[in-house]
Amino acid sequence: MHHDDTDDTDGTENTGTGVEKGVIGVVGAGTMGVGIAQCLAEAGHRVVAVDPGESALATAPARLRDGIRLARMVRKAPGAVPMDRALAAVAWTARLEDLAGARFVVDCAPERIPLKEKLFRDLDQVCPPDAVLATGTSAIPVERLAARTRRPERVLGMHFMNPAPMKEAVEVVRGPRTSEATLDTALALLAGLGKQGIVVADGPGFVSNRVLMLTVNEAATVVQQGTADPATVDRIFEQCFGHTMGPLATGDLIGLDTIVDTLYVLLECTGDERFHPCEELRRLVTAGHLGRKTGRGFHRYRGAEKGVARGR
Repeated sequence: MHHDDTDDTDGTENTGTGVEKGVIGVVGAGTMGVGIAQCLAEAGHRVVAVDPGESALATAPARLRDGIRLARMVRKAPGAVPMDRALAAVAWTARLEDLAGARFVVDCAPERIPLKEKLFRDLDQVCPPDAVLATGTSAIPVERLAARTRRPERVLGMHFMNPAPMKEAVEVVRGPRTSEATLDTALALLAGLGKQGIVVADGPGFVSNRVLMLTVNEAATVVQQGTADPATVDRIFEQCFGHTMGPLATGDLIGLDTIVDTLYVLLECTGDERFHPCEELRRLVTAGHLGRKTGRGFHRYRGAEKGVARGR
């Protein structure tokens, strides 16, 4: 386990979130994992971020630094702690066992049901019995993951949107066995990050992706059928409906590989054929055109992020 090589002082602050001064774990060093680690570190928490991928770990510290710089330019205000302390607060590791002292863990692993089920079994073994296990899943029902643990009352969903440091709200999913204390801890943690938790009940895709994934899939189908090109589809939503970003640009931001993975999860969990990814989505993913992170998806982008295999 290694820290960024800036300033290795602890400097942990009690942010009043209900999570003690112990470590907060993040599983996954893709786009979402690094973004959530940034939110936590800038708020004064110590973070251990785990990813088995060498390339993701190798680039994560630089991506974290870039993320902090960008966030401070955009919001024109410093974080709760100086940049060097925020960078030094995050330890990067390939070993899940390094979460043995974590009081709260956020899962940002890829959206694959067997992978996440195994992860929650392993986290249950590794983490302290009273640790909260939060999943950032896009669509997998919380109860399905909670059932893989001996602490279902301490499992819930915390569905951050991308880019996590720029978003003011998080979809918080209360599973059927999630306790009131666990929900309170999660909401207090988010409040300490300057974010509002919006609580919804459990179900495939919750509210956000139950609706959004169908929208992206249908928008891609419209392109596939030649009704309109991607720019026109997005203009309809932006200029007619007042959306900040159209559905295809949103898909590019999320990552079209993640869109396809999430659609397959929804298809499996609901049996509803509407969630079958359309041919155009599958074609783009097969061609490696995953959206902003590769420089091309439904739209083309400059300054694409390189060297990151995936991220939600």
